Amino acid sequence: MIQTALIMIGVGIFAGIAGAILGIGGGMIITPILTLGMGLNIKYAIGASIIAVIATSSGSTIAYLRDNVLNLRVAMFLEIATTIGAIVGALLTGVLDPKYLYLLFGCLLVFSGWNMYRKLRRGQEVLQRVEPDKIASKLKLNGSYYDKAEMKTIDYQVENVPAGFSVMFGAGVASGLLGIGSGAFKVMAMDTFMKMPLKPSSSTSNLMMGVTAAASATVYFFNGSILPGVAVPMALGILGGAVIGSRIMQVLPARWIRVVFIPIILYIGIEMLMKGLGVHF
Repeated sequence: MIQTALIMIGVGIFAGIAGAILGIGGGMIITPILTLGMGLNIKYAIGASIIAVIATSSGSTIAYLRDNVLNLRVAMFLEIATTIGAIVGALLTGVLDPKYLYLLFGCLLVFSGWNMYRKLRRGQEVLQRVEPDKIASKLKLNGSYYDKAEMKTIDYQVENVPAGFSVMFGAGVASGLLGIGSGAFKVMAMDTFMKMPLKPSSSTSNLMMGVTAAASATVYFFNGSILPGVAVPMALGILGGAVIGSRIMQVLPARWIRVVFIPIILYIGIEMLMKGLGVHF
């Protein structure tokens, strides 16, 4: 029992660090490890991944809020779209064929990965237009953050607000209908469509994921999918890992984060396309 708890803590630390840096919550890391590596039933692995997302969000958001890296107004605005989308997705269960959503979001993620690669090659991280986006200005979504890697304050503008809101609504539908985490979609909406820098996108995604996961955690708890012996030590590891990851992310150059994130988002996109086409490996 002690050995299992120590392994769970170790897995949690790793997932917390990766989730806090990339803004993907750690769920996509934990589920394969628990099912393939430790032979845990997928039902309990998914329950543990929900706790992982909440723990990652809790551990990293505190640091990001304190250092003013995340954009709180963008988070609250996009959370409206995600929540409505999740409700719609839950209502569409059994009505809409999931393969179409897999194909749609698979294409979106592959496109986002390609767009991130173009940004990486150009070295363009911050959008500065002469005429700021009117909707973003009216909603006061433009922001700034202190980049510890570059040792300076960076002001950035937000654009294509309707496009970002639409993607987040769709991500909520996918999350409610398919039961998938939407961390990659949140980063995609902010980085690809709303032209936010990657660091505010990642940190804002961490906050939003915790809110979304907390709503579904109650369901998983009451249907018995959360095993305390697995979830508790893992959550402790993730909390510590998320705090460490949030500090690492702030001193990492955005270019390095993109180098790690691009293969992950492309992998998720291709996997969703394969599911939509009915191809299984």
